[in-house]
Amino acid sequence: MAPQFYLITPAAADVETFPSRLMAVLNVAEFAALLVRRATMDAATYEALATRVINIGQGAGCAVLLEDDVALARRLGADGVHITTGAAAVKNAIAALKPGLIVGAGRTASRHDAMTMGEMDVDYVFFGPLDGATDPASADLAEWWAATFEIPAVLSDPGAGPTVDPRGAEFLALSTSIWTAADPVAATIAIVSALGAR
Repeated sequence: MAPQFYLITPAAADVETFPSRLMAVLNVAEFAALLVRRATMDAATYEALATRVINIGQGAGCAVLLEDDVALARRLGADGVHITTGAAAVKNAIAALKPGLIVGAGRTASRHDAMTMGEMDVDYVFFGPLDGATDPASADLAEWWAATFEIPAVLSDPGAGPTVDPRGAEFLALSTSIWTAADPVAATIAIVSALGAR
């Protein structure tokens, strides 16, 4: 079965120009979730970007998640958060947002990390980097998790192309290979079509 798709915005997304690129990609494929990267953005820039992406993503039927910012997610009407800063932060986000909003757990570098997150009321466990290069070790962890536990696995494969193997994960996260492509729309169509045809 083909995975559902999870889209990650680029770390240096420009508030003025990125929304039109995002809309073009969301028009050619169905994404279940959309994570707005914070990276090194200052608070005002991130809020401006998140405001626009939430409007676009939710309009396209995506659950829009913010990176590590519970208060901003609630204030802007996002669908939840993706936590990258460890188990304590995940626990705090769950207390603040559940059951109404989504809490995803990232930065799972080992089976122990994954099981620690899985023991909490998270909506998914995320394996792999948010951008950059593909990480084979994370793919192995995602495959193990998907075969063993009921909580959904998100495999992040930043370098994904049409031959990507989702390794049984319920969600495949796309990022770098989409946004660095000469034509992000064509890159998206190629990956989604290839997985749907298998």
